[in-house]
Amino acid sequence: MKPSMLAMGLAYGVLTTVAHAAPHQEVHDAVEQQQQPLLQTLETLVNIDSGTGFVTGLNKVETLLTERLEALGAEVETYPAEAYGGNTLVGRLQGNGDSHIMLMIHYDTVFGEGTAEERPFRIEENRAYGPGVGDAKGGVAVILHSLEALETLGFDDYGQLTVVFNPDEEKGSLGSRDLIRKLSAEQDAVLVFEPTFSEGETDAVTVVTKGINYAFLEVNGRSSHAGGAPEEGRNAVMELSHQLLQLKDLGDPDKETTLNWTIVEGGSKRNIIPEQARAEGDMRYFDSSEYERVLNEARDIIENQLIDDTDVEFRLEKGRPPLPSNPQTEALAEQAQQIYRELDRELQAVEIGGGTDAAYAYHADSSTPAVLESLGLAGGRYHSDEEFVLVDSVVPRLYLTTRMIMELSDTEVSD
Repeated sequence: MKPSMLAMGLAYGVLTTVAHAAPHQEVHDAVEQQQQPLLQTLETLVNIDSGTGFVTGLNKVETLLTERLEALGAEVETYPAEAYGGNTLVGRLQGNGDSHIMLMIHYDTVFGEGTAEERPFRIEENRAYGPGVGDAKGGVAVILHSLEALETLGFDDYGQLTVVFNPDEEKGSLGSRDLIRKLSAEQDAVLVFEPTFSEGETDAVTVVTKGINYAFLEVNGRSSHAGGAPEEGRNAVMELSHQLLQLKDLGDPDKETTLNWTIVEGGSKRNIIPEQARAEGDMRYFDSSEYERVLNEARDIIENQLIDDTDVEFRLEKGRPPLPSNPQTEALAEQAQQIYRELDRELQAVEIGGGTDAAYAYHADSSTPAVLESLGLAGGRYHSDEEFVLVDSVVPRLYLTTRMIMELSDTEVSD
């Protein structure tokens, strides 16, 4: 795609808005009208179970989102996310400008079937609760109702808005990441709507995320009767325990690399020396060279075995890459902060330890697209029974998204 004025402006961090942008009060009025409709949308979404791989629930959400996008005038296509099931929805709205902007978030959650019935959507004081209310159905609702606000304002100065809703983010987006990479390469900017943490009157957008790798440790020993002939066995659980203790310091605090062992399995019956044992771990990192370091160090370490005649294997599988610090993202964050100041609110630009699909949208070898993460609702305790979003973050977040789309749609480079 030919570099647009938007892309050039983001590359150099010198965005200025043109005079015919809609008055800010009109934008605020338009998004205020969307607060209650957004909460109604959020209630509907939260009360449908859509855990990754639960295709029945994912299909229900997909049908709802397709109807909503088509009602907004979008052309919608579906792409199977074959690893876990469900479809990635891609909706396109054509405008009268030149800029290509992508709005992206997932509609799967970490919660199992039946959770929505057990803990349906509710609002208590300033908090809305329910499975996936923040991560990331709140982000879905922000996208839909920002588009509603733009329609109310009669704004279509963008070239094309592309909306991407994927069904498998909570398990690595294995069935949608290639599509995200492909679609993002066609954009000037990508806005991602994971939730943000909030403290008091201050919330945030994300400019840097860690990458994720998956560690696997497997031990094969030999079974025998635990009472009659334990000496004939080779205890895989004992060897696994020995290796886990040896491998506990693979992280690097100076580089903020972590590796935490989170799953351990071994043995079958109390009276059998265990023949097999395994563990899985979660590695987070900023520095991409850490993959090779951790892999090589671990393989050296496991050569020191406690129990002879056991086989030990360490593997490290790559997951999401990091979203590194880069000037295009920083420029978008500065723009978002300026918009938030119009509401007399402060917006932080932060690094987070979690990996997100924003990393798939970032292209290190290109100045486009500029990628900004965490434009969803503000809240906390994500992935827990107490997950919540703040009701009073709805209007500021709708205002932020709507104004950003408007500014990104019609920008020029200052001298």
